[in-house]
Amino acid sequence: MSGDDAKTPTEPLRHTPLHSLHVELGARMVPFAGYNMPVQFAAGVLKEHLHTRAAAGLFDVSHMGQIVLRPKSGSVADAARALERLVPVDILGLAPGRQRYAVFTNEAGCLLDDLMVSNRGDHLLLVVNAACKAADAARLAEQLAGDCEIEVLDRALIALQGPNAQSALAELAPGSAAMRFMDVQEMSIMGAACVVARSGYTGEDGFEISTPADMAREIAEGLLENSDVQPIGLGARDSLRLEAGLPLYGADIDTATTPIEAGLAWAIQKARRHGGERAGGFPGAAVILDQLDKGASRRRVGLRPEGCAPVRGGALLFSDLEAPDPVGAVTSGGFGPSIEAPIAMGYLPSSLSAPGTRLFAEVRGKRLAVDVATLPFVTHRYHRG
Repeated sequence: MSGDDAKTPTEPLRHTPLHSLHVELGARMVPFAGYNMPVQFAAGVLKEHLHTRAAAGLFDVSHMGQIVLRPKSGSVADAARALERLVPVDILGLAPGRQRYAVFTNEAGCLLDDLMVSNRGDHLLLVVNAACKAADAARLAEQLAGDCEIEVLDRALIALQGPNAQSALAELAPGSAAMRFMDVQEMSIMGAACVVARSGYTGEDGFEISTPADMAREIAEGLLENSDVQPIGLGARDSLRLEAGLPLYGADIDTATTPIEAGLAWAIQKARRHGGERAGGFPGAAVILDQLDKGASRRRVGLRPEGCAPVRGGALLFSDLEAPDPVGAVTSGGFGPSIEAPIAMGYLPSSLSAPGTRLFAEVRGKRLAVDVATLPFVTHRYHRG
């Protein structure tokens, strides 16, 4: 998910297909990535967060981009090979009906965006960040047009997250209950042809549902009829993903960050590494593969501030109370409702990244003690089957 803020005030904010529903439900709307989006509903961020962890939360993520890569040859393997020229991920090995996390990289080995890629049998479906979707679509058109037809879809995207997400969705789509984490399947929901992925951005079990734009409200209302499901805004979405230790594009990862520094080495499969059958061949491969072999000089870490004061993104990190120069910086921070304590993420030299290392964050002119912590802050509860 992107951390970019809204467009300039002179440009009109876009509405998702669920905008009118948000307003009717009493949402507080804010500019986000060029859209007018709900930051919270009547319950408030804290209760929305805890409800998602305990039951099920419904999120509007229709601002995200959905892009189809359709191979001109008719073989999805050719689309996979083409996409591998832009990402350091094994797309060719992605089975039909499965989804994989990926990243676009530049020639410096840094991150242009992170995304999800699904093998839909005869095409690939990409879900990209809202603030990056125009640039991503342009890059795909420029680099892959010889191999693929590129189509930006006009569809809604709804996320249903939490331990009761399965039972709630199964009332409308019984087949969803048999899906495993990262499965992707087309199914009918309330008569609409939807693409359902068992994934999400909270660390909980859940689903992301791509729906026709004109059916989004009806499907959302159908899910909200279940007493376990409540609407959730961007505020709780951010605190949930922070507890889950998931990076936010534009904050924790960006064009100055490599996948290895960001702790995303797990996303680069053996086939694309040195010695793999399709090693390299993506932008920045020399930098990324070298860091995979030798390690990066810095890395993304979890941070647990001492006391109750939250440490926000942008706070500088120091090795001790008197050190004149910072050793790192916080990229995301806030209060973790599930653990009832402040939490944060940031970057530190690898030599200072071991869990338990004591550092100091500068907040309003004072240095507050923080300890490096293991990510995630809460255990992931994905349904692996």
